[in-house]
Amino acid sequence: MNITFKKATEKDIPTIAALANKIWNEHYISIISQQQIDYMLREMYSPESLLQQMNEGHKFTLAFVDDLAVGYISLSTRDHKNYYVNKFYVNVSEHRKGVGSGLFNHVLKQLSNAETFELAVNRENYKAINFYFKLGFTIKHTIDLDIGGGFFMNDFLMIRK
Repeated sequence: MNITFKKATEKDIPTIAALANKIWNEHYISIISQQQIDYMLREMYSPESLLQQMNEGHKFTLAFVDDLAVGYISLSTRDHKNYYVNKFYVNVSEHRKGVGSGLFNHVLKQLSNAETFELAVNRENYKAINFYFKLGFTIKHTIDLDIGGGFFMNDFLMIRK
């Protein structure tokens, strides 16, 4: 298994959107409703939304296994020291194979000046929470965010120093 990484560009938006659709429908159906999955995919993963995120400074990196895109991460920063992980997803079929930790470590190497990383994770997403613990994140506090459409994100805000 050959794992590689590539900085994503506007040309990769269809790939990111397709990965999101696959991953969210496979992984999140046991955590949130199909209606919320559909809403969040429309709001956060439409080509227009992804382009806007890139234009606002979100840096996306794709992960590949044997030349097949299987995951992605997106980070943003205001001060080039403290980073927010906006998105971090890997195909369910590639979990526990080193893809996610490899992707995070790849990003860490690019950001040697980083002081902190923060991210939000659904409080019911135990698999991801445990993965983030293994990466050195701790729970900072809980967040209940109204995302519109009658839906909420009930998350932990996690931090890695």
